Amino acid sequence: MTRIIADISVSLDGFVTGPDPGLDNGLGTGGDALHTWAFSDDPDDRRIVREATDRSGAVVLGRHLFDVVDGPNGWDDTVGYGAGEVGKPPFVVVTSSPPTSVRLTDLDWTFVTTGLPDAVAAARERAEAASASSGKDLDVVLMGGGATVGSALEAGLVDVLSLHLAPVVLGAGTPLFTGGKPRTLVQRTVTPTSTATHLTYEIH
Repeated sequence: MTRIIADISVSLDGFVTGPDPGLDNGLGTGGDALHTWAFSDDPDDRRIVREATDRSGAVVLGRHLFDVVDGPNGWDDTVGYGAGEVGKPPFVVVTSSPPTSVRLTDLDWTFVTTGLPDAVAAARERAEAASASSGKDLDVVLMGGGATVGSALEAGLVDVLSLHLAPVVLGAGTPLFTGGKPRTLVQRTVTPTSTATHLTYEIH
């Protein structure tokens, strides 16, 4: 069964970027510390990256994050989805208008201009097709940014929330949660490593 998994790194004070994120400062000031775990040699960190990459049938991201990863200082042969793990799932970008050009032409990009629910639905179709051809269950992964993940949670589009809690206090930046209705999640796993505490929750 294809699940919708929101997967994102967050600081102890609830930010998914540091202050002043942008094309030349993708994760904001100090924000790189959020993803130290993804490049760690810790066996549990490596396993979590590998398992997340292996289960990715399609990936959803917002336009701001696309502009960062496709920008001149974005992903390359050494840094990209899965942090070095093999795997290039299709990517679905939520945007008001598609870009005029794409730098990362070796990746499969789909641009959806009719809203987040339609983007998630398009990604589900891609993931289900990949599941059928591979013979194993693959999921849709919402990788960010924070507004995209937060909006998906608020809209009830997410089945599982996977948080990578980094041991850093950023003080400001892009918050993951900005209000919305209260909800209680079902905690499923807690994996502490030297660089993060990895948490998964089911959402009902």
